[in-house]
Amino acid sequence: MLAAAVSRMLSDITPKPATSRVLVASCDYSNDATFEIKKCDLYRLEDGPPVTAMLTREDGLKYYRMMQTIRRMELKADQLYKQKFIRGFCHLCDGQEACYVGLEAGINPSDHIITSYRAHGFCYTRGLSVRSILAELTGRRSGCAKGKGGSMHMYTKNFYGGNGIVGAQVPLGAGIALACKYKENKEVCLTIYGDGAANQGQISEAYNMAAVWNLPCIFICENNRYGMGTSVERAAASTEYYKRGNFLPGLKVDGMDVLCVREATKFAADYCRSGKGPILMELQTYRYHGHSMSDPGVSYRTREEIQNVRSKSDPIMLLRDKMVNNKLASVEELKGIDVEVRQSIDEAAQFATTDPEPSLEDLGQHIYSSNPPFEIRGVNQCIKFKSVS
Repeated sequence: MLAAAVSRMLSDITPKPATSRVLVASCDYSNDATFEIKKCDLYRLEDGPPVTAMLTREDGLKYYRMMQTIRRMELKADQLYKQKFIRGFCHLCDGQEACYVGLEAGINPSDHIITSYRAHGFCYTRGLSVRSILAELTGRRSGCAKGKGGSMHMYTKNFYGGNGIVGAQVPLGAGIALACKYKENKEVCLTIYGDGAANQGQISEAYNMAAVWNLPCIFICENNRYGMGTSVERAAASTEYYKRGNFLPGLKVDGMDVLCVREATKFAADYCRSGKGPILMELQTYRYHGHSMSDPGVSYRTREEIQNVRSKSDPIMLLRDKMVNNKLASVEELKGIDVEVRQSIDEAAQFATTDPEPSLEDLGQHIYSSNPPFEIRGVNQCIKFKSVS
């Protein structure tokens, strides 16, 4: 009895470890910090985005968690593909996280985004859950496109995919911007394509129509230095993609720094909202995986090159160092976020591999967003399905 009483007394006076220590440590955090960021190269512009950016502790933690989530989600997709839970085309975006998070941070939720097939990061920043994204990749009915879209065809509010045809999303993005102008709602459309698609004729046509009609369209070239397996130097007579609009103003942005991307996006969005017409941005970034899961990614570039980018320019590392060095967060706090993210990704992957696949009857559904039910026939002409919205 005496031993039990002493034990209770000691437990009462012993401080509770984790929460109280974290609470005390949090008192030492700064609320915000201002950073010098890389100046954007300008084309047909007198002024550009600022060369300093303020980051609050709250935003820093949010950006860090979002970028880490995208990174871990893509690595999990790589694993699921190799385990044959994911089939078909799959284009991963790890290494480019600052582009997705920075672009979203620079616009409003009511603004619009359309992109190419390397779309998983945008799906997440636009509000889709990791569970719905991974379930779509594995072709399950809880996926964001009911398991019928796969890696290249995902959608949510004000996000129009995921488009499988190279460059085809660019004139569509100009059309969305035309709708914004027609409705006079001060919204803008981010129209995103890769450096490989930049040589397509339809992109030049979209530039022209957007300029003629003065559309609130931000054309964004994600220059990750390789179009499939071809370096930009071998594929393009001019690699200054931000000048490719010719008559459009342009910005060249450090796409590995989330703050650079955020400030440039804010600048471009304000430019469009003020009625000045379209603008072009080039985000200089890098993908760690190959072009798709069928591409090992090391036949046309060296492992040393990839490792050099990882060690010097990794977007998550750059943000982490900024936050820790300026007392916006501690190493331990960010490691805790890493653990939470890994756990949530594992749980989402478990769901995505056990959720049922859509039934055959579901395959003909949702052809139209709003339509009375009607019959369609499948591959077997004798079998008909009912399509409902």
